[in-house]
Amino acid sequence: MPGFDIFDTIDTLREKGQAFCVATVLRTADATSAKAGAKAAITRDGQILGHLGGACVQRAVRVSAQQALAEGAPRMIRVKPSSKVVTMADPDDVHMFNSGCPSGGTVDLLVEPYQHAHRLVLFGDTPIAKALAAHAALAGFRVCVAQGTEWSSDYLAFDAEDMASLGIEARDFVVVASQGHADAAALQTALESSARRVSMVASHRKAKVLGDRLIAKGMAAQRVSQLKAPAGLDIRAVDPHEIALSILAEIIRWRNTDSESEVSDDEKLA
Repeated sequence: MPGFDIFDTIDTLREKGQAFCVATVLRTADATSAKAGAKAAITRDGQILGHLGGACVQRAVRVSAQQALAEGAPRMIRVKPSSKVVTMADPDDVHMFNSGCPSGGTVDLLVEPYQHAHRLVLFGDTPIAKALAAHAALAGFRVCVAQGTEWSSDYLAFDAEDMASLGIEARDFVVVASQGHADAAALQTALESSARRVSMVASHRKAKVLGDRLIAKGMAAQRVSQLKAPAGLDIRAVDPHEIALSILAEIIRWRNTDSESEVSDDEKLA
């Protein structure tokens, strides 16, 4: 691959906001086409950008990259001739893959997932929304703010009518902090996104009324039940910055716990 530079490739993938893995050959034994130190990037759809070896290694790397992205954790793998494989995990707990390649070589690789920081998508031009954006940015979130606010230029501004262009994933967070300004439309857009965690700055009662209206319009009741309202942990917050901190604390708790666990009863609408 003339002119190919793996680090330039990694930078390009990062700039595009894509999740991907980097695979590094750590060790080889016997005959292999890839040597220790070789690197490649593996995209979410399975493209291998770089050279790691033949088809047997590529197949193992693709499978491991998908698992690493799903788990959010690196994986050590070993591609080994079938004749030498006794168990699917070597004594050092490296996951094993059978190789049918005639070369008979063994390759150890480290597969590391790369994901951008979680996104926090905000609806509302309110003191709470502005405070939450500021605190979340300091905490390392990628803050996305609906266009139309005077302060949206400080963050990634998005068109609320084209939210799909953000490419929101289940791991991202959406907060509706519109507080009486187009609440229904903002809540509908938020719940139609792919974000698993959606919260709203509103009372239980108000959120339930709005949620029931969405169900009447055809939205799945199960999705509406995932709405967390009022947003935030109960820390007896009073002013906008305190309320913003309570919301951010809750989001950080969600981020740092099992993101695949079911929403607990106390995190649903009453």
